[in-house]
Amino acid sequence: MVDYIVVGLGLAGISFCETLEKNGKSFKVITDRSQQASQVAGGLYNPVILKRFTLAWNAQQQLEKAKPFYKHLEAKLGVDLDHELPVLRKFASIEEQNNWFEAADRPGLEQFLSTKIQPNHNSNIEAPFGFGEVKYSGRIDTGTLVNVYKNYLEQKGQFQEESFDFTALEIKENSVVYKTIEAKNIVFACGFGLKQSPFFGYLPLNGTKGELLVIKAPEFKEQNVIKSGAFTIPMENDTYLVGATYKWKDKTNVPTEESKNELLDKLKTFLKCDFEVIDHVAGIRPTVVDRRPLVGQHPKYSNLYVLNGFGSRGVMIAPYASEQLYNFIENGIALDKEIDINRFTKKYYKA
Repeated sequence: MVDYIVVGLGLAGISFCETLEKNGKSFKVITDRSQQASQVAGGLYNPVILKRFTLAWNAQQQLEKAKPFYKHLEAKLGVDLDHELPVLRKFASIEEQNNWFEAADRPGLEQFLSTKIQPNHNSNIEAPFGFGEVKYSGRIDTGTLVNVYKNYLEQKGQFQEESFDFTALEIKENSVVYKTIEAKNIVFACGFGLKQSPFFGYLPLNGTKGELLVIKAPEFKEQNVIKSGAFTIPMENDTYLVGATYKWKDKTNVPTEESKNELLDKLKTFLKCDFEVIDHVAGIRPTVVDRRPLVGQHPKYSNLYVLNGFGSRGVMIAPYASEQLYNFIENGIALDKEIDINRFTKKYYKA
């Protein structure tokens, strides 16, 4: 018997596995890797919602958990994951500059928003009103993390690649059995795939499709993240991520021409140099109606748990939410009410 079965190996699954390993717990991971949100994500960690100049939910606490978490993973896996990059928000007007200064005076935001307007020094960007700089931001290479962590678990015999068969799960009083694996608990960290679950499918997980482009722009020469209608994130060899779209009806991982053109139109409003689109990817973000994670215990089966609903901020939320769930299961510490699935159980759960 192992302590845990973890279903899914995106940011949620990896974060929970790390929490288990740190605490000496045994586990097996099962995933078919059908949910691509973590692999195709931009990977930005940014404590500020730049559309409204407001602090993201619980941003300070999440960053305090996330930064050492990814540094530990870098050392453990021998890869570079955390690329610290300022985010420069392009101002569209003097009014936006003024709104930025007002926001920088608000409690909680003052440490993250620079009060110095950054002039535009890049001749390939159209930005006559300059930029506002967000501090303590950057990018986690989520694609590399998912692939390297999968290999790490394979070498330890803790990884099983298959589509989870819910009909093969036997729930006992003090354990669960999945085919040949018996575990004390099972955690579903399977992103939008949770919608297929007969146990947690009742939760209001909406799913929002996001698409990204990868462009090659040798003349761009930009080392910061630029945020306008779209964002550009510098990668290696003169390539940049461009994103992202938000679509609520299409639930496939298939890139679309519509979203590609939407991103290109936004990009061309500020990028003045030539570029070439070299890749186009899509994934479904696990989003929730109230924009808070889904964490907690099944209302009927005490050894079934969920860790999900991180939306577009999984890089920051995952380490924090994983620790919350672990402490709830193992130490009886109550979950933050804002993330506890009990907030939806009475309304949506039908026994």
